[in-house]
Amino acid sequence: MSFLPSQPDDARLLDVFRSYPDASRPLLDYHEVLMRGPSDLTVAERELIAAYVSGLNDCDYCHGVHAVTAARFGIEESLLAALLTDLESAPVVGRLRPVLAYVAKLTATPDRITASDAEAVLSAGWSEKALHDAVSICGLFNLMNRLVSGLGITAGQDYFETSGDRLAEGGYAGVADLL
Repeated sequence: MSFLPSQPDDARLLDVFRSYPDASRPLLDYHEVLMRGPSDLTVAERELIAAYVSGLNDCDYCHGVHAVTAARFGIEESLLAALLTDLESAPVVGRLRPVLAYVAKLTATPDRITASDAEAVLSAGWSEKALHDAVSICGLFNLMNRLVSGLGITAGQDYFETSGDRLAEGGYAGVADLL
């Protein structure tokens, strides 16, 4: 239930964005650049990070939307469940594990991030830009999780599917076009 009296009880994030377009457009522009622009991380990996961070934060709305979006780009749904259960035993392919460990630590205990955490990502073969992008995605979705939770925005699986399809097909620029 939305905590904003001007919004319907079943308000979605898009409703809030439409009510506050001056703040929402730059935020969606940032999403588009970060989540769909050039990066060493694939779109699937970036959506996985968004869903993972949101799951760590128990933000069902963002986790649901981005889990579906990640699946649309080829991420197995079972991987997210495994990651949220135990990162160390999750079937993470390739060099993504240190990136996910980094964003997990940054989400849970940001004051404990060290240079050795960054070095683990870089030693796995990722570029500085990939580290920057992962940190930025983590920060963005910690913000989005607080925004959604703080405003009482909720939805169910049907909406997650619709929103995931919309993000997979039109990206975040497509959402901005709906404002």
